[in-house]
Amino acid sequence: MNVPRIPIEQWIDQGIAFLQVNFSDAFHGFTVAMRTFIHGFQDALYFIPPWLMILLLVGVAWYVCGYKMAIFTGLGFGLIWNLDLWQASMQTLSMVLTAVFICIVIGVPLGILAAKNRVAHRIITPILDFMQTLPAFVYLLPAVSFFHLGVVPAVIATLIFAVPPIIRLTILSISQVPVELVELSESFGSTFMQKLIKVELPLARRTIMAGVNQCIMLALSMVVISAMIGARGLGGEVWRSIQRMEIGAGFEAGLAIVVIAIFLDRITQSLTHGKNKK
Repeated sequence: MNVPRIPIEQWIDQGIAFLQVNFSDAFHGFTVAMRTFIHGFQDALYFIPPWLMILLLVGVAWYVCGYKMAIFTGLGFGLIWNLDLWQASMQTLSMVLTAVFICIVIGVPLGILAAKNRVAHRIITPILDFMQTLPAFVYLLPAVSFFHLGVVPAVIATLIFAVPPIIRLTILSISQVPVELVELSESFGSTFMQKLIKVELPLARRTIMAGVNQCIMLALSMVVISAMIGARGLGGEVWRSIQRMEIGAGFEAGLAIVVIAIFLDRITQSLTHGKNKK
């Protein structure tokens, strides 16, 4: 059978070309703004001396998680400083936190919308399925086309890859709020925003924070992939080690990523389930 080939490739290339021609100024302006913000965040982290930053992180870990996590934080980030990976770690931390912040700003409202509106739910759910199943490397191609090489396309690709858990768990958490409590708040004359802010979101906080935790872990998993399009940081160190077959240097950078991942994971888990002073 001579079945005509569906020209998906041509359609996508034509769509990207159309956006590049007609919205190039908008993409350029967004790129400049994002780059300025991320570099400013990095400069702020550079400005704080490593020893002071370690003390601050230890204090946060102690307050939120307890003394065991505080000890791990001090030893882990002290090791990163000792391995001369501090600047790369701050670059990675700024990129990950920026991507996670944008994910929260976008994901929570979309999750609330999908939980409240059936039409929005039917539209958003297939898009999330597509985003979660499409290989992460595919995100890099349009990101580079629109935002060029560097940290901005890395953040955008990380955003696309990491935002679905927040949206899904926000939908789940809002849907699981007891109807009786919502109706009770309505009986007292609460508006939509009052119900949302004072009843639904506080009850949904744990599940939403679990989504934030998953988002952070996915964002960190994109660190090395993002290095392929010019993002620096620990992913750049790993990528350079792969190219040069420097196994030891790659292991050191990977170890630094593990330290950051464990720190962020334990902090968000403790914020989800309450402070754990053990």
